Amino acid sequence: MDDRIVIDGSIGEGGGQVLRTSLSLAALLGRPFEIHNIRLNRSRPGLRPQHLAAARALATVTGAELAGDRENSTSLLFAPQGVTGGNYRFSIGTAGSVTLLATALLPPLLFAPRPSSLVLEGGTHVPFSPVFHYLREIFLPFLRRMGAEVEADLDRWGWYPRGGGSCTIRVRPCRSLRALRVPRRGRLRDLTLTLGLAGLPLHIVDREEKRVRTCLGQKGYALAGRFEPAPSPGQGNVLFLRAEYEESLAGFSVLGKRGRRAEQVADELCRQWLRFEEGTGSVDKHLADQILLYMALAAGDSLLTAEEVTSHLSTNIQVIQQFLPVRFSIDPATLAVAVSGVARAPVESGAPQA
Repeated sequence: MDDRIVIDGSIGEGGGQVLRTSLSLAALLGRPFEIHNIRLNRSRPGLRPQHLAAARALATVTGAELAGDRENSTSLLFAPQGVTGGNYRFSIGTAGSVTLLATALLPPLLFAPRPSSLVLEGGTHVPFSPVFHYLREIFLPFLRRMGAEVEADLDRWGWYPRGGGSCTIRVRPCRSLRALRVPRRGRLRDLTLTLGLAGLPLHIVDREEKRVRTCLGQKGYALAGRFEPAPSPGQGNVLFLRAEYEESLAGFSVLGKRGRRAEQVADELCRQWLRFEEGTGSVDKHLADQILLYMALAAGDSLLTAEEVTSHLSTNIQVIQQFLPVRFSIDPATLAVAVSGVARAPVESGAPQA
């Protein structure tokens, strides 16, 4: 009997996240799936190089059969065999996001029978995706809080459009994930600003740091600042703000670009964080949708309070619920997102997947 799952790639926000979440869960569960209308809501529908890289990487780590894996294809069949873990190197070949590739690979590798090491090549700080610093300093600490053992190192920065960046991800299998409960963020403990720059005049980061300090200082906030040289094949600039609270973490980033003054970049970063700080969310809007899959896999009842219910969040819920017997709830008044997880156990070496 064919137990494949059929996904409509145009549901919700209709972007690449529908594909990545489907690939991750199919790989983890050993369930074949087919997806149609891939990225139908985008200006250039179908598979782009970064989406092909995710599909082919997950096919490699699961011995999957792939059909439709070509650029611009709007349909894909993925039939995995089983996750084994191991050492891998995957190159996107463009400035496609290595962080999005990492988040697609992590769920199955967390439950593999042996450790894994990934070298991922592409864009590390590029538009429309979490920057590497967000992965390392916000997302992975939350995963560790749930019992996962994942570490990430930035080997070489990669900016749009050149790419050429590289990171190393190390994953140890976990027996199970603990439920995540973050109903509130608590008192602000620390603000840290990271400024990255490659191939551009140093006065840019000096102006950015001064502007952020002035903006937040006027509101009564102090912050630590650190400059990171960003060896890279291309030019780029990023501001990343890490906010540490008693019970949570949040991260905010802005990329500099030609024609945008340093002060404008700094002002946008301040707006992002102040909007969050003045709200009631326990986690930022990006973490809210990225951590949902792990909440669904964990043992017990998970709960967080979203900064906002984005289209990414609601879309990810729809996809997860097609693969797993879970039901998320969202309180419209408080934006509390809750789910009872399935208590996923690891795959034993040599054992078939459920």
